[in-house]
Amino acid sequence: MLSNCEYLAVLCTALNYTDNELIILSHRLVKVQNALINSTQQLFRCRDDMASVDIRPESKKQVDDFCQKLTKEAEELVSTFFPQKIEELQILLKTSFSCNDMASLKAPLDIPIPDPAKEEAKRKKKEEKEAKEGKKDKDSDKEEEDSGPPCGPICCNEKVEILLREVKPQIQTLKEKLNTVSMWVQLQIPKIEDGNNFGVAVQEKVFELLTTTRTKVEAFQTQLSKYYNERGDAVAKAAKQSHVGDYRQLVHELDQYQYWELRLVILDISNTYAVLFDIITKNYDKIKKPRGDGKALIY
Repeated sequence: MLSNCEYLAVLCTALNYTDNELIILSHRLVKVQNALINSTQQLFRCRDDMASVDIRPESKKQVDDFCQKLTKEAEELVSTFFPQKIEELQILLKTSFSCNDMASLKAPLDIPIPDPAKEEAKRKKKEEKEAKEGKKDKDSDKEEEDSGPPCGPICCNEKVEILLREVKPQIQTLKEKLNTVSMWVQLQIPKIEDGNNFGVAVQEKVFELLTTTRTKVEAFQTQLSKYYNERGDAVAKAAKQSHVGDYRQLVHELDQYQYWELRLVILDISNTYAVLFDIITKNYDKIKKPRGDGKALIY
């Protein structure tokens, strides 16, 4: 195969170029070739400079220390904390949440039942007063609506309140631990490359499970706040229309319903710890070394 100079010589001979003209063209060809090589090298250097970030050594050390600390904490959560919490919650279910007599959850409602005869006399007296004055006293009606019940303040259900105080810290603890494990899994995801991404798919599947679980746990807190709102409305109706027994019964039904919901929350939290322990331990190798050898299936 001819070199550039040999090819140029054959071409110049065919075109009747002299030897001096051939030398000049050869030198020009070399200069153009060198210029192309230099331009290509500069482009590659610019690409490398754009692809890299100037990170100070002390900054990199700070991030590395944080990642190592987080990894150690997450691995201790899976190996030690999760099993301990499962056992702790099972004990809680057998003690605080083992009520067999729902009547014991009934909180007293000190709302007096009105005497029909007295109420009728009171109503007639009011009508006579309005008829005598010739107009309806709107301010008096407003004061009656805004006034509290004749029994005074009505307390919440102390037994349910004690259970709520036990459940709330459990929900918050699970949220924090989920955040730690989620961050640990994210930090294990390697650089994006073509091929050999089965381990990365396992990591993404585990992270998706953690995200879904966190959303479910956040709904528990909303549920607790909803109880106070619903019970408060029921108590207000029972106090305002104290002659309606259904409103009184509604308050007791809400207390019993909340007890069973709190028990289910504890069961869900315990099950969540068990599922997380199971999925992470079964796929630990793929989470830690997603591009390692082997083709273990995700469970």
